[in-house]
Amino acid sequence: MNIVYNIVVFLHIVGAAMIVGIWIGQMKKPTVHPRQFDGAMLQLLTGIALMGLIPALDMDANYAKLGIKLAVAVAVGVLAFMGRRKYKKGEDVGKGLAHAVGGLALLNVAIATLWQ
Repeated sequence: MNIVYNIVVFLHIVGAAMIVGIWIGQMKKPTVHPRQFDGAMLQLLTGIALMGLIPALDMDANYAKLGIKLAVAVAVGVLAFMGRRKYKKGEDVGKGLAHAVGGLALLNVAIATLWQ
């Protein structure tokens, strides 16, 4: 069961890299790329899976931290969906929207790593 947990953690990190990496890569001309939405959905799904695996593996969990991370992940997903829709229609994606997606994803990484 630990190997499943580790694979899901790996995929969770890949999702964060997709969001934050594209955001940093497009810092000169901020936009929301459709792959950022894919990364947000990967993070959301794997995060929920990890929350389900915690009790199965008898691990201790900080549910307040997990709840905040879930709320931030949902916000990233919604904003990335809005940005993806604008991007695909050829409309201008505002800088604020682009920075909100990347910044909130980075905040989620900070919460995961710094909150003990």
